Amino acid sequence: MDLTASAGTTRLNTKAVAAATVSVLLWASSFVAIRSATEHYGPGSLALGRLAVGSVALLAIWAVRGEGLPPRASWPGIALCGLLWFGLYMLALNWGEQKVDAGTAAMLVNIGPLVIALLGGWLLREGFPRRLMIGMAVSFAGAVVVGLSKSGGSGASYLGVLLCLLAALLYAAGVVAQKPALRHATPLQVTAFSCLIGTVVCLPFGGQLTGQLAHAPAWATLDLVYLGLFPTALAFSTWAYALSRTTAGRMGATTYAVPALVVLMSWAVLGEVPAVLTLLGGCLCLGGVALSRRP
Repeated sequence: MDLTASAGTTRLNTKAVAAATVSVLLWASSFVAIRSATEHYGPGSLALGRLAVGSVALLAIWAVRGEGLPPRASWPGIALCGLLWFGLYMLALNWGEQKVDAGTAAMLVNIGPLVIALLGGWLLREGFPRRLMIGMAVSFAGAVVVGLSKSGGSGASYLGVLLCLLAALLYAAGVVAQKPALRHATPLQVTAFSCLIGTVVCLPFGGQLTGQLAHAPAWATLDLVYLGLFPTALAFSTWAYALSRTTAGRMGATTYAVPALVVLMSWAVLGEVPAVLTLLGGCLCLGGVALSRRP
């Protein structure tokens, strides 16, 4: 009996790890695609276009599978996740990536797992262990170093740093809101309707999107469609699947690899490499996160 349970758990863990790996790889690519697309699409129009494409794909799969509407108990979490992570997060990240390179954005956004731990200590009464507070101090120091690395640049760089930090807060809050919803609804239901809510949040940018679609080159529009189908529809679905099988804190830790992948991808595709001081600050940010999550 124990052996059977252990084997079942192992299979579930393997599936969850595989799903999380898909999310990490696709989200890493999204930082590069966003940086590329923002040459021709504004932050709001890019977010709306990405979310609209993702919503159409997700709702089509939802309709084919016939899963029905999410249970009532799941809607508060879905609504918060849709507003914070799908809507406002994407606006903040797109705007931030207009100001800083993709690698810098990824390093700053990925202090999110530390924020998840802080929110867990506050909202879920999990406490604030000493390692968490030390990790927070180290990550804060890293963010300061990244800011200092931009001191020779324009005020836009500082704004970009702040927007990426805001995106990290929104991402963390979205994950914390999503986890309770997954206790009542399926990963597909949570992802599809969160994405739909995010699309509604971004509807004020509809006119801008229409105008920019008419003038943007085909490669920029392909970036937008790619973002909607893969880093949104697919990656958020695999994330929700994995999150439904583990804790928010452990899932947040899986994104540690994203910044390194983004730096490599942005160097290969965009020819962008963060400055040495920026890389040092980013390593401090991620080091603080790793320290805070030590058992």
